[in-house]
Amino acid sequence: MMTFSIFYLTLMLLLTIAVIAAGFIAIFHVLLDNRQPVKTMAWIMVIIFLPVVGLLFYVFFGVNHRRARVISQRSMNQLTKRSMLEFVGQQNLRVADRHKQLVDLFVNQSFSLPFKDNRIDIITEGEAFFRQLIDDINRATHHIHICMYIFEEDSLGRQILDALRARVKAGVKVRVIYDDVGCWRVKNRFYEEMRESGIEVVSFLPVRFPLFTSKVNYRNHRKIVVIDGRVGYIGGMNIAERYVKGIHGMAWRDTMLRIVGSGVYALQRAFLVDWYFVDRTLISDRSYYPSLDDASLSNNCLMQVVTSAPTSLYPEIMQGYVRIILAARRYVYIETPYFMPNEPVLFALKTAATAGVDVRLLCPYKADARLVEWASRSYLREVEEAGVKVSLYQGGFLHAKMLVCDDALTSCGSTNVDFRSFENNFEANAFIYDEGTALRMKRIFLRDEEQSVAWADLPRRVHPKFGVRLWESITRLFSPLL
Repeated sequence: MMTFSIFYLTLMLLLTIAVIAAGFIAIFHVLLDNRQPVKTMAWIMVIIFLPVVGLLFYVFFGVNHRRARVISQRSMNQLTKRSMLEFVGQQNLRVADRHKQLVDLFVNQSFSLPFKDNRIDIITEGEAFFRQLIDDINRATHHIHICMYIFEEDSLGRQILDALRARVKAGVKVRVIYDDVGCWRVKNRFYEEMRESGIEVVSFLPVRFPLFTSKVNYRNHRKIVVIDGRVGYIGGMNIAERYVKGIHGMAWRDTMLRIVGSGVYALQRAFLVDWYFVDRTLISDRSYYPSLDDASLSNNCLMQVVTSAPTSLYPEIMQGYVRIILAARRYVYIETPYFMPNEPVLFALKTAATAGVDVRLLCPYKADARLVEWASRSYLREVEEAGVKVSLYQGGFLHAKMLVCDDALTSCGSTNVDFRSFENNFEANAFIYDEGTALRMKRIFLRDEEQSVAWADLPRRVHPKFGVRLWESITRLFSPLL
């Protein structure tokens, strides 16, 4: 018995030493990575106060592969430059002086070219989006490209699959990218069924043990559809029933853009770069960038599709948000389901509001993730105290990701105002330089605001009890990791 006790104590001592040593190694790794101080401190606290769980959490979610670069995004941009320049020569392209620096920023950072001659429909209801999408799929004659964070196997997902199958039988090329983590709950047989139907289907960065490391932290959160190189979609909706029926008894409020015109070239490029990422097949044939001869589309509605990724040198979409907010003259209105901004965006919002710009922020009254909701509250209170007008949407769950500024510029896509979207996810947003589109998006924001309650009218949010405030502060520590 004594021998067993000595063995047990020795084993426990060795395990404790191993955990402590691993913890020190992880802390050194975090420090040497030179991240933002707030993120560094958050990881160090997790490792110290949750010795085993925190260490595993860091291994799975925290190891930074930005430097390793799964592939070189810059190299892919170089590979696609020639085809883009060959196919998309534009006449009489005019960029307003007030937008030139932002446009140049995106061009210089990631070769996100501006495209004129666009017709943009703003869709705010899931039923309308999917009805129009299926109609466009049914009319496809050459190819259909879909990149979705989530492609569910439910009645809606099967309806989309049936439409895609029919087009494959008609000779249309169909390619689908789905995110492996976003679709963890979907059985593989659903995607095998797609492949058996002739659809090319690839998962984005599949996570499999023992390779289950921080790949899980870098997800393709983009929502892009391109049909025949002539019609495209970008926004916040995935392919799942909840975007029509709602969630937890709440209606779903989201925003998608349907684009017809030259801007579809940019959506096409974004998809084909992702396709090379997952399939190692470079597609640059001219047929994927068809000439657009519709005279009714001749306008100066400019559009850039901007992608950001952990493989990029800089967080392009975040840079764009900061630039827009600080350059705003009259107003900036933002809708986001999750509000946990990193320091540059938080500073920009507070600076603009303090300078007298009408900064308004619209978030859900009730989020779909309770911990995220708690973590966001202190941020909302902080910007409200700086002069940002915060409102909480009560018409359902607000999942829209949009920004509109000064009746001149709007952005819509997959990017949330949080650490994960700005730093870890593969995201895509359309930036549109057009007064008509901005005014329509502004009206949508004001309509949503009418179905909201002002933060200032919620005394329990403005002045929470000590225990609640403490819990909000604790969850805020983990906001860079959520």
